[in-house]
Amino acid sequence: MTVHPLAPLTAAEIDAMRTAVEKEGLGGDATRYSYVLLREPAKSDVLAGRDDLPRLVSALLTDLSTGAVTAVVADVTDVPSLIEISVLDPATDGVAPSLDEDFVLAQDIVLADAAYVAALAARGISDLSRVKVVALSAGVFGYDDEVGIRACRALAFWQEYPTDSVWAHPIDGIVAHIDLTNRKILRLIDTGHTNVPAESGDYLDPAVRGPERTTLRPIEITQPDGVSFTLDGDVLTWEGWSVRLGFNGREGLTLHEVGFGGRPILYRASISEMVVNYGDPSPTHAWQNYFDVGEYQFGRLANSLELGCDCLGEIVYRSATVADDLGQAREIGNAICIHEEDFGVLWKHTDMFAGTKETRRQRRLVISFFVTVGNYDYGFYWYLYLDGRVSLETKATGIVFTSGHPGGDYPYATEIAPGLGAPVHQHLFCARLDTMVDGPANAVDEIDIARVPVSDANPWGNALTRSITRLDQEGGREADNRIGRVWRISSTTTANRMGQAPSYVLHPEGKPLLMADPSSSAVARAGFATKSLWVTRYAPDEMWAAGAVVNQHPGGAGLPSYVNAGRDIDGEDIVVWHTFGLTHFPRLEDWPVMPVDYAGFTLSPDGFFDRNPTLDVPAVLGSGDHCCS
Repeated sequence: MTVHPLAPLTAAEIDAMRTAVEKEGLGGDATRYSYVLLREPAKSDVLAGRDDLPRLVSALLTDLSTGAVTAVVADVTDVPSLIEISVLDPATDGVAPSLDEDFVLAQDIVLADAAYVAALAARGISDLSRVKVVALSAGVFGYDDEVGIRACRALAFWQEYPTDSVWAHPIDGIVAHIDLTNRKILRLIDTGHTNVPAESGDYLDPAVRGPERTTLRPIEITQPDGVSFTLDGDVLTWEGWSVRLGFNGREGLTLHEVGFGGRPILYRASISEMVVNYGDPSPTHAWQNYFDVGEYQFGRLANSLELGCDCLGEIVYRSATVADDLGQAREIGNAICIHEEDFGVLWKHTDMFAGTKETRRQRRLVISFFVTVGNYDYGFYWYLYLDGRVSLETKATGIVFTSGHPGGDYPYATEIAPGLGAPVHQHLFCARLDTMVDGPANAVDEIDIARVPVSDANPWGNALTRSITRLDQEGGREADNRIGRVWRISSTTTANRMGQAPSYVLHPEGKPLLMADPSSSAVARAGFATKSLWVTRYAPDEMWAAGAVVNQHPGGAGLPSYVNAGRDIDGEDIVVWHTFGLTHFPRLEDWPVMPVDYAGFTLSPDGFFDRNPTLDVPAVLGSGDHCCS
């Protein structure tokens, strides 16, 4: 049976990759596997329909006994073998992302350290069994003794009882800088802040949440005749749409070959990276900035979704296969949720002259997954609409990261409970959109609303128009809501019935970008988050907004380095990258668990169709009175 070149990795292929590694003598008890991914073939080969493409698997190997970091590519098509082996320099290339065992190791290291235990005692803590240590990515802050080793920072929390929310009781004012390679504390920073907040944050405890309300009545969502979409293997079709589903341990859900009516729109779409930058400059928190895709791996942290809780209605689930730290395949059941939902009015008009009134209902197909990264939970919802729009909505929930609050009007954190702080922070995502509007030859225009001065041609001063600038070289741009800035991605090889280029327009939300100082480590490592839009020429290995290896990378990798090539992008095979997200000043209402906050973007057709593509949507579906006359 021929396997599609973009099909997700199977458990057998992951096993074959590990076999290839061990045959080369690179495997062993000390070997850990990260970034186990399908090495996708070149776009041109896939579009050509070649059926002889090998199945390649890439992985990052770490030898915990030596600290060696090696990137490999295995051919698992037939006889497993390594075809690429690259030894990385941890000092300049970075180290492996967080490993599951790091959390246990960090706890063992700090609780065995006399100085750390003494610092806990100074805070009135003697029962170490109730201390929960959280190992967090260290970043890069100029410490020479952290260069070339695997490092982390450790913060601790107190847990009153097994189901208690540890985030309610941060043991603040103390942070351990840990050498995971040599299993020791490099330095202990203690600011002397000794108050451990005591108020419970257990939102499942009736004493905290109060009695459950009884006034809500059930909402039932049914489709008596079944769903309107079809899932054939990995290919999902619905109302003119076609999309191939993918999933990997780094990005999680990926969409491939997205098209409408047989016309391509996107070759590939995913969340390439995200950074969470905290804005508290205190010594125990100033280093906090996390890359949740590159340092923790979204796909491996995906939830198994539950009907009635995560998903409502007539649901089709897809499981996903990822590799764990030991290179073993692991299945995540119900990792992807697929369903359709009503979305209000699609179009409507009451015509006073014709005596007609017509209304049609909008509907959208939802493809989603959820991940939990420590305290935060993120949902990613791709929406396909009847009228040809595509949008992505990110849902941020979970529990805000907490700290001790120094009291008073501290500008960098909100006091959300007595003595409990929640630092201001940002969640910035970067979507990689490999566009293919009517084919691979595309161009991008930046479009701003423009005021027209009073003149003989505009005597009343009421005119307004658009300023359209073609982007001709790789680079980055910023959103500007004051002038309604959008970016139009157009075909350069086809035309609509009016002779214009079919296109899709990217509508950004235009919220703040990374607000850290330009000289900061956060900006050096998360350069992608300094621009709302990046456009690059397609290159098979340019997949990651912050670079291929992120943890403890000193910076400058990813998009800032990609655009240095200065390649032409007008009428070329291009990739559009969009940074979007949230700046979160925590509220009292965000505690002890945070209601969902939203961020995202929309791609809307502009001249892609010759007229409204939903004229054929019937007035009513299913039982019920006709809503029009």
